[in-house]
Amino acid sequence: MPIAATRGRKSPKHKAASIEILHADSLHNIAWLIHGFSTRQGGVSTSYGGKSLNLGFTSHDAHQNVESNRALFLEAVGATNKDKGVWPLAQVRQIHSAITHRIGSVIQPAPAGDGMITNVPGALLAIKTADCVPVLIADVKQRVVGAFHAGWRGTVARVVEKGVGEMRRQFASSPRDLRAALGPCIRKCCYSVGAEVRAEFESQLAYANELFEEVFESNAIHVNYPLLFLNQRAPGHADLGPEIHLDLVAANRHQLEDAGLHPGHISVVEGCSACDTRRFFSHRAEFGKTGRMMSVIGIRLE
Repeated sequence: MPIAATRGRKSPKHKAASIEILHADSLHNIAWLIHGFSTRQGGVSTSYGGKSLNLGFTSHDAHQNVESNRALFLEAVGATNKDKGVWPLAQVRQIHSAITHRIGSVIQPAPAGDGMITNVPGALLAIKTADCVPVLIADVKQRVVGAFHAGWRGTVARVVEKGVGEMRRQFASSPRDLRAALGPCIRKCCYSVGAEVRAEFESQLAYANELFEEVFESNAIHVNYPLLFLNQRAPGHADLGPEIHLDLVAANRHQLEDAGLHPGHISVVEGCSACDTRRFFSHRAEFGKTGRMMSVIGIRLE
């Protein structure tokens, strides 16, 4: 079914650090809501080429840099109080699961899981990504928000669909009142997976065949250097086959619709993290040495 899409509304860049915040059309005009998707642009980290806005505590970056980046990001996204103090970040220790926590107050240490929901103003739900899909949801009637981290394992476990179920169970949210946004992530063009991943999806999701595409890579090493792959099988080459590409955005969109959301209430912030590493962090494209982006959502204080 059709889905609203956007390239991402940009907020004015932070004067000191050129912070760029992307906003989704589906969430942008909700007066009581704060939300935003970071990019790698701006910030004070120097571990990943130039100055960048790394928002995750990685082994390559200094803790102080990340703390400074987070302060810049929270100010740029508008998560500040009247006294200029920034909102507390509510996070989970992301484990590629379908576990969702109700957040009443910011918990330390962060609980293990991949989803958070809350109706408490002044706390910012935060998901960190560097290829996985960040999903933000707001209930425009009950004033409830949710944030979810959907890698392929969380997607096949239906983290987003089950997260909507938790919003319904704990806050009486109605799907017709929910607005959702999928943030920048690795897209189908770059996300090749193994046959075992496809088999896992096919065993769990009836619509799995819609999510995969077989892609023949004309620049692959076995095409450019065929002699490396000669063997005794006639006509002299092994059957290497095409790459299998997975569309995580389509999978999570399907789950939102299956949970009852109207297709017109779902938006996708365009951008492939692996295609555009000048703008986004990508664990896959940068071979594991990369920072983390952050997707946040929260309820404004009265």
